[in-house]
Parts: sequence; structure tokens; C-alpha cells
Amino acid sequence: MAVTESAPAVPPAARTQTRTPDGPVAGPPDEAGTGTHTPTIRDTPTARDTPTIRETPDRGLSDRGPSDRAAPAQGGSDRAASAQGPAEQGGAGGYEGILRRQSLRESAARTYARSLPIVPVRARGLTIEGADGRRYLDCLSGAGTLALGHNHPVVLEAVKKVLDSGAPLHVLDLATPVKDAFTSELFATLPGELADNARIQFCGPAGTDAVEAALKLVRTATGRSGLLAFTGAYHGMTSGALDASGGATDVRVTRLPYPHPYRCPYGVGGARGAQLAARWTESLLDDPKSGVTTPAGMILEAVQGEGGVIPAPDDWMRRMRRITADRSIPLVVDEVQTGVGRTGAFWAVEHSGVVPDVMVLSKAIGGSLPLAVIVYRSELDAWEPGAHAGTFRGNQLAMAAGTATLAYVRENRLAERAGILGTRILGRLRGLAAAHPCVGDVRGRGLMIGVELVDPDAAGPDDPVPPAAPALALAVQQECLARGLIVELGGRHSAVVRLLPPLTITDEQVTAVLDRFADALAAAERAHIPQLPAARRPTAPRTAPGPSH
Repeated sequence: MAVTESAPAVPPAARTQTRTPDGPVAGPPDEAGTGTHTPTIRDTPTARDTPTIRETPDRGLSDRGPSDRAAPAQGGSDRAASAQGPAEQGGAGGYEGILRRQSLRESAARTYARSLPIVPVRARGLTIEGADGRRYLDCLSGAGTLALGHNHPVVLEAVKKVLDSGAPLHVLDLATPVKDAFTSELFATLPGELADNARIQFCGPAGTDAVEAALKLVRTATGRSGLLAFTGAYHGMTSGALDASGGATDVRVTRLPYPHPYRCPYGVGGARGAQLAARWTESLLDDPKSGVTTPAGMILEAVQGEGGVIPAPDDWMRRMRRITADRSIPLVVDEVQTGVGRTGAFWAVEHSGVVPDVMVLSKAIGGSLPLAVIVYRSELDAWEPGAHAGTFRGNQLAMAAGTATLAYVRENRLAERAGILGTRILGRLRGLAAAHPCVGDVRGRGLMIGVELVDPDAAGPDDPVPPAAPALALAVQQECLARGLIVELGGRHSAVVRLLPPLTITDEQVTAVLDRFADALAAAERAHIPQLPAARRPTAPRTAPGPSH
């Protein structure tokens, strides 16, 4: 059975769909952090004449497929169009014109815009409203940036407070009350052993800038140049970060096997596969003829995100810590996407109890605004003044938003809730896998979830698992978008459907997301595996959700 090629992405507005009630709109959790309170999104001053987005409970999907298009204002479509402001109409040609001009003006390097042909104009919590009036449940969350979802009230209030205060917005690396509050809150969340003896380096505004700083730091501190990194890694798009990522060529980085239970490089998987990966690392470092000299550092992800949502086993993490500590090799852990409660602990290293020498932090620490730092043991602080700098390393608005986000996640125990919801989601998705042969593996930690799609009948006699099915994964992503659900693809062959909802997602919204995903999976499977025998053709049964907290 060969999976057929996927059709090009089609803007959702071009699809014929049945109208159903609006899906849920996320709001801030209540004081216990349960995420059950969902206030109305109110109009902004610049959009007073547009209809208010009302938050309503999700009432499921129709059999023909839902449409989250907002209902038109009374008086017909002409009145609805005239009520829209310039942002909603999109100027000449409406939102289609915006998309067309983007394709003509922006570089070929654009990514998300290719698979998600929408024009967001308003958002709150889990929900985005497009310029065409459709609403989407956002399980991309700015690639994990939006820990509290879109426009959370505590974030907006923090930013507004700075703007209203008259404080400078650009200060290079000068000390300010806003920066001091951010640093204090961040240190309060770090593993105690690191926080008690740490320095912080404010970097350029992106996570890749922090990776560059971390690699430069350990090379400066040790006087060595080589690095250890792992297959499947993703650390950013600048030159040094790419060197340490999985697709690099001709670099000063030694690639080590990352434990992968499903696609184990040793063909055994599980704990044994992780043990073999660790043993190979030790052998490479201790063998005088391996060609690998003592490196400046080792960089790894506690959960590989872009690599396909692969959690590192806790025992393997602890062994990497022992291997590096015993050989005086600084351990750098990239927490850019896993941090701030995403995996069910505030920092992903806490699952294993590992305390790294350097932590790379970005995305959620800025509360939706650009901010990146590294935090490291003071013994490594070998910088000369100006040895690593950046004009935009003092983003005051991002620090204020980040302080509010860190405090809210900590005080409302959203990391623990992410762990509970993650277990529930994994259980439901594994139930789906039993009815869908194309689901090869379901994995993740907390609210960092991946579903790997495969071609079950294309495996050879010596293949331990079926080959990846990227065309089917793309079709699932498109079917999700048609149903008002935004998901991302990742993994070695872009065959892993990724779910990264905000930590404020409610129980009801979890159910809505899973229902839409199940419906999209069944539709894509029917369309792309037409020769599947009728007896095996999936019908996407509604499996019961796992136990709620």
C-alpha cells in the first residue's frame, strides 16, 4: 500500500463546509490553575466597529465537517463587510490579497505561511480569528512561545504598565527595575543547585542567539573547540547553531546517537537502546583512536522537538550528566522549547534531576515577545567585557511580559497541570492508534505531543517499523486546518504531527482539539489510502477521553 501524494494547501475559505457553532475560546485559568474560566474577548479601541468575539462552549463537530466561520452581522454580508476595519478587510483584495502580496514580497525561506494560509487579526488564549472570519484552535502556540496562549490578561497588563510608566524601552544592557524583576523571577524557578551559583547572559532576541552564546561560552571557558551534539537535534538557524543540529555537514561537531525508542538506531528500542547509545558515547570519548578529542561541551535537548517530539529517557539524561562531569565537559541543555512548564515540569531537566552547567532559554520566557538568555555556573564566566553583545539584549517589554508569565505559571502550578493533561491526551491518541494502522507512534511529555504517521504496508521484512508517511502527515495537517485546528509537522521526514497547545487550555478545549484531530486523521486516511481493504478502512471511532484531573 503506497500513500498517495498530497494535494497543495488550499486556503480554508475555499472549502465548502457545514456551519456549526463556534469552538471554544481559551481564557485565563482560575486561581487554582484549572483553566475553567473563559471570559469574553472584548473589542480593542482600533476595532470598535467589529463584532465582539463571544466565547462559547464547544458543542462538537458535525458529521460533514465543521466551519468556525463567525456569523455575519445582521443585515447580510454587505453590512458585515462594511463593519470590518482595515485589518479585517486586508485592503485591496481582502485577506486573499494579503496572502498574494506575501507570496510576492517575502523570501522563499518562509515556512509556516506555506502550510497555514490564514491571516490572523485577533486572538485570545487558544483561539485565533482570521481576516476571513474563521476561528482556529491554535495548537502551534508560536512554536511553543505562548505558554499562556494569545493575549493573556496578565501579559497585557504587564506590558501596559511599562508603557504607561514612561520607562525607556531600549537600554542596551543597563540595569533597570524591569530587568531586575525578570532576573529575580527567573532565578526563583531554576533548579536550586544552579540558581545558587549562576550568572545570566542576555543575548540577541532569538533562541538561536542564545545557543550561539552558549557554544561560544564553553569554548571560551575551556579553551577547547570541539562539540558533542546528537542526531535529530535542532538548535536554531544561525551558523553555529546549525552546526550542532541534525542536518549539519562539514563541521567541528561530533554527532552522537540520541535514544529513539520507535526508530532506534540499534534496532532494539526501549531502555536497551538508550543504554547502547550511552555506551557508544563513553567509548568514543575514552578511545584514544576514536579521532575525538576532549570537546568544549555537549549540547542536548531533554525532549527533541523538531526532531520528532522524542523525550530523552531520564536514566540516559543522568548518564550523560555523569559522562560529562567525570570528564570535565560542560553540559549545555537547550530548554528553548521545553521550558516554562511545557513538559509537565517547569524545566524539562527536572524530570531526571539533572543540573546542567548551561541552560539555553528563550520562547516562553518572553511572554510572547522576543527574549533569549543563557544561565550558567559562575565558574564558566570567562567573558571579557563586550566579548558577547547585542543591541537588542535589553527588551524591556519582553522582560515585563516574561516576568508575568513565569510568575503565573509558577503560582498556578500550570506545569503540573500540563503533565496531567498530557497524560490524558496521550491516552486518547493511543486509543486512536489502535484503530488507525497509519499511526506508527504516539509520544511526548506534558503538552509537547507528537503523532508519527507511517505507511503500514510498505515495511520490508527486515524493517523493525514501517517507513514514514510525510504526504499523509501533510494531508492530516490540511484536514485539521479545514476543521479549524492548527497543528505543525516535524520529525526526520516531516511525518510527525505536533501538538503544542498553551498551558491554559481547558478540559473542554482538549476534547475539542482531539475530536477535530480524530476527524481530520480519518478524512486524510480515507483520501490518501483509497486501496485500503474495506474491512480495515478506519471509521475514526470517538474513543472515550482519558481521566480528567
